[in-house]
Amino acid sequence: MTDIQNAYQHCETITKEEARNFYYGIRLLTPDKRNAMSALYAFARRVDDVGDSAEPRENKLIQLKSLRSQVEAMENGSVPQDDLVLLALADAVKNFNIPTGALDEIVSGCEQDCNKTEYATIAELIQYCQYVAGSVGRLSLAVFSPDPSEKAFELANTLGLALQLTNILRDIVEDRDQMNRVYLPLEDLDRFGIKSDVTGPLDKLAELIRFEVNRAREYYAVGFLLLDHLDFRSGACVRAMAGIYLKILNKIDRDPLSVFEKRTSLSASEKIWVAAKSLTGVRP
Repeated sequence: MTDIQNAYQHCETITKEEARNFYYGIRLLTPDKRNAMSALYAFARRVDDVGDSAEPRENKLIQLKSLRSQVEAMENGSVPQDDLVLLALADAVKNFNIPTGALDEIVSGCEQDCNKTEYATIAELIQYCQYVAGSVGRLSLAVFSPDPSEKAFELANTLGLALQLTNILRDIVEDRDQMNRVYLPLEDLDRFGIKSDVTGPLDKLAELIRFEVNRAREYYAVGFLLLDHLDFRSGACVRAMAGIYLKILNKIDRDPLSVFEKRTSLSASEKIWVAAKSLTGVRP
């Protein structure tokens, strides 16, 4: 096995173990695209692990600065041969003309997590989501399509926002209690009479969650137009990945208070069903 094959296999293992929702979609791609997507995820996972670690804020920022420098060095052709993630990422960037500026945005989003624990408005939150999720949508599109249009990039960005808004709803308690972060806009909390720590009357909490669910659905509705710009297998990947997250969102909508009790998820059989359905060409 060559060094690059070993590097890609390492990234795919990380993706399979750490991103089970995404992996159901990624495995539907051709081998070269699956390799590239795994490399992108492995790098994003590395960035997230820094942001979510228990280390002091200053240490996190130093590590993130180092990751940013590594991306810059990679752009200039310098890649440490003993770093399997960066080795695979550099090869994917070269093969698919991946916009490295979007990699930098992922780091910027994590830096924001280190410096900011709440968001006053939806506009502020969307800017954050652009960094951590819209960027991933744009990176993925570069893998899916050899010459994507500006419109396709816009739609990929929007679909990324939809997935991130779903993540935020799913992880409200974990983010608040373990990371001391509240992503739901303070203006929304105030609108429903909810405290800044996302506590309040149960009926009002349910109304708040459903309000946010409907907002996320609007982003899905626009983002799914991306499917018109993709080949069949790339479209199947997107239908599977986004379909799993949309199904999670629908579960939250049916029982909005459940997000305060446990992390909403799908069973393996439910994910397999979504992935299989994605091969029929039917939109989620």
